[in-house]
Amino acid sequence: MRNLKIEIEYDGTNYCGWQTQKGYPTKSIQETLEKALHRILHHKVFLIGSGRTDAGVHALAQVANFKTNSDIAIDKLQQALNGTLPVDIRIIKVKEVKAGFHSRFHVKSKLYRYSVLGRKYNSAILRNFVSFYHYHLDEKLMRQEAACLIGKHDFKAFCANASSAKNTVRTIKKIVIKKQSSGLVTIDIEADGFLYNMVRNIAGTLCLLGRHKLKSGDLKKILLSRNRRFAGPAAPAQGLCLVKVNYLKKGLTSAKNVL
Repeated sequence: MRNLKIEIEYDGTNYCGWQTQKGYPTKSIQETLEKALHRILHHKVFLIGSGRTDAGVHALAQVANFKTNSDIAIDKLQQALNGTLPVDIRIIKVKEVKAGFHSRFHVKSKLYRYSVLGRKYNSAILRNFVSFYHYHLDEKLMRQEAACLIGKHDFKAFCANASSAKNTVRTIKKIVIKKQSSGLVTIDIEADGFLYNMVRNIAGTLCLLGRHKLKSGDLKKILLSRNRRFAGPAAPAQGLCLVKVNYLKKGLTSAKNVL
């Protein structure tokens, strides 16, 4: 039995998210991939993803693994998948890994990017990949205040009320906020794990800071409050993208057959 790891790029606009969910009118990324793999490998496949992304959220390098008895060459598998999948999902890498590798349980950290376009008009090209904000954003204040979130903290104030998480402590390794001349502001957050809607809630609160609707010191007070109602609204899903998944280096992956 082979254990194959794949990295997936997708535009999440037309999907209900990564995970297959019954009763949704739109398909999931997982379901679409599993059907394509079934067609190619001629057996049912269950994909183990590194984590969920919500409806409308994108990925540059989502990671999943699955087991198969097929002896198909991995370059042929990548080619066949990209010829079968819809144009908004692409396989960017396929790798054979050791039997013990698990895409979810062996994650070391993840990097998400939230993109906000702060100007008077939206973008015709980027409209599905940014949150349009009809205001100038003070990225310097956002950067200054975001420093208080770095490190190990209880992020309950930025966790969706619907979350079932019992432990709301996470470690943010870095936050990088940049602004382009076009008005595009990117918020990169790397952490050892994320709570439900954590990045979107942080981004929504940072945007309030960027508009001067919150003042210096307020973000730290919100963090320490552990109360969701004090934080800003969740920023729209289309501005969020999973950029990278980092794994523990304990010999879980094999160096062979890398594309």
